[in-house]
Amino acid sequence: MTGDSSAESIFLHDAALERLPIPEREKRMDRKLQHLIKYACENAPGFKARLDRAGVKPGDIKTAVDLQKIPVLRKDDLIQLQKENPPFGGYLAVPLSEVDHVYQSPGPIYDPQRKIRSLPGGPDMGKGQIVMNAWSYHITPAGILVDNMLRGMGFTVFPAGIGNTELQIQVMHDLKVSGFVGTPSFLATLIKKAEETGYDFKKDFNLKFAIVTGEMGGEPLRKMFTEKYGIFCMGGDNYATADVGNISASCEKNAGMHVNTDCIVEIIDPVTGKVLPPGEVGEVVVTPFDEVYPLVRFGTGDLSMLVTDPCECGRTTPRLPKIMGRSGEAVRVRGMFVHPRQSDEVLGRFEEVAAYQLIVDRVENRDDMLLQVELSKEPGDKKAWEAALKKDFQGVCKVRFDRIEYVKPGMIDKTGKKIVDKRVY
Repeated sequence: MTGDSSAESIFLHDAALERLPIPEREKRMDRKLQHLIKYACENAPGFKARLDRAGVKPGDIKTAVDLQKIPVLRKDDLIQLQKENPPFGGYLAVPLSEVDHVYQSPGPIYDPQRKIRSLPGGPDMGKGQIVMNAWSYHITPAGILVDNMLRGMGFTVFPAGIGNTELQIQVMHDLKVSGFVGTPSFLATLIKKAEETGYDFKKDFNLKFAIVTGEMGGEPLRKMFTEKYGIFCMGGDNYATADVGNISASCEKNAGMHVNTDCIVEIIDPVTGKVLPPGEVGEVVVTPFDEVYPLVRFGTGDLSMLVTDPCECGRTTPRLPKIMGRSGEAVRVRGMFVHPRQSDEVLGRFEEVAAYQLIVDRVENRDDMLLQVELSKEPGDKKAWEAALKKDFQGVCKVRFDRIEYVKPGMIDKTGKKIVDKRVY
């Protein structure tokens, strides 16, 4: 790693910070922030240029409050920076030889891999247990990052991904899988399929715990997993993005997601940019203590609020009660963000489409995506045309829509939103 050794030591995760008295923790976090800003200026030319444009010097950032002097970095900004200065927009702060993986998120944005912290429990927590990892291992970071986390905790990992439900049920049964990591709706799909096959899931399977996240509105399913099947839902929820990594995770009390001490989280008014006090809903802005890819004040586009009341678990860190929606155009569907730029790219390939709109809702505790299409002319072979559309959509957006609905001309507002989220958070 480039930079001085003091910078390297300051970035190391310290679990003890989570339980320190608030004034002492904030003092140590401010020290980490000062090192980060100095380190990023010395090693990430894109960040230094950003400070220069804002008229801010590294020494001006002494506490988390001072971060307000730095403009928020948004996905659109990062896309433009990477186009102008490929491939990482001047934000890669180590030699490329020290980067293990590069991922792609919507935009496209290319994200060099950073280290991921493990959940509490120590290296032997998972010894002798097999966990099925249902996050994708391709292009997006979730699969490999979760794999690293689980193996760091001592688990043996079966890399399952999504799909092939009958095969996954067989694997879960034959290997006596103890844990599952993925979306709540996919675990529900596996359980339902197993019962349709004739299994008594609680009796015939060995699933003891699940880390189910990536979907908003999954609490009813977590409750069902616990009460009906005796599956302990670890942590209730976790929050991470491809760009900045892990942000927060629930504790054993399930009283919201504790912001981890590897980053600083602010809640801002998405219109004015003003930092909001605890209890007010706004956009989540994250500053990760990341020596690889220091995206200082990165605007996630997600909406939430900070809770600072004491938690019964003993941690003193602030919490995000849940993700309450999106402030931007992108919408998270079954753990993946879908952006209008992506859907425009796909639908633009099909000359028969005059207008379209994606409707996202929650149906039977599962994210449901309907594609409404207004045709300018009928496709020659409609079945083959739909198959090509579905294939291209999944190839670009990394998630499938559930069905197509053809509507009469004029029913879709061509000036309105391309993606409408009807879910209630």
